[in-house]
Amino acid sequence: MADDWKRLFAAASAARKKAHSPYSHFAVGAALLLDDGSIVSGCNVENASYGLTVCAERNAVGAMVLLDRKPVACAIVVDSEVPTPPCGVCRQVLAEFAEPGLPVRSRTLGGDEEAYTLGELLPHTFTRSFLKPRAPPAKKSRRG
Repeated sequence: MADDWKRLFAAASAARKKAHSPYSHFAVGAALLLDDGSIVSGCNVENASYGLTVCAERNAVGAMVLLDRKPVACAIVVDSEVPTPPCGVCRQVLAEFAEPGLPVRSRTLGGDEEAYTLGELLPHTFTRSFLKPRAPPAKKSRRG
């Protein structure tokens, strides 16, 4: 797994360099190791309408969904003084696709690193198990 972390952090670092963060100047790159050994990455993309900003982790998840894969590890590279875990929204989005044991590591440009599991970051996850199953809507007849 050590080689996988090297590959993941290299991909996250390369993604961070592409971040669009003209407002916060907080550039983030994320990379996911997928269940087939491939890696997808994402960077944060800010917007002048702040609520439309998309985090690096969610952009990486979007790339993963296109490949119809599952994450097995997540690496984040942040342009900050301390390693920064994913925000709450990104934790919830990761939880939609990953088990609580998903290893998540965050590293600064200076090399300081923290390691977590998704379950440690989001211990009381809201999942589909809380939602009532619903029948699909009935089809309307086109007879007139």
